[in-house]
Amino acid sequence: MQQVKKGDTVKVHYHGKLTDGTTFDSSEGREPLEFEVGSGMVIQGFDNGVLGLTAGEKRTVHIPVDQAYGPKRDDLFMEFPLDRFPADLTPEKGMVLNMSNGEGQQMPVVITDVREDVVVLDANPPLAGQDLVFDIELVEIKGGSPLIIMP
Repeated sequence: MQQVKKGDTVKVHYHGKLTDGTTFDSSEGREPLEFEVGSGMVIQGFDNGVLGLTAGEKRTVHIPVDQAYGPKRDDLFMEFPLDRFPADLTPEKGMVLNMSNGEGQQMPVVITDVREDVVVLDANPPLAGQDLVFDIELVEIKGGSPLIIMP
């Protein structure tokens, strides 16, 4: 049977959990996730976790922080002046907002603290600093991109 190798395009069903068992994402009720193995489309630990699987095979993969979203970075915490928030918005700890980075790209941020004149925002990915566990089922191996050899 064909086993997954780097460069293959695969379809998988998955159930993502934190180490305490809390579910953060699942493909249940949706189409399988399709990606090219080794292309950087998914986190490194997930990429590595499908290598060697055959169609229909299931595996549980434990992914450490450094192969997931990395540790929380202090440089991604920022203070934002309270008076720059819209008048109709009352910032609260835990609130998720979308900010623009000045180049038109949107990024989610979480309010971690509301002080007298500033709001502390966390722009780290929501799963940064977490070890992750994925139950993965390989649905299909579609094969890699065709290799073209020129003379």
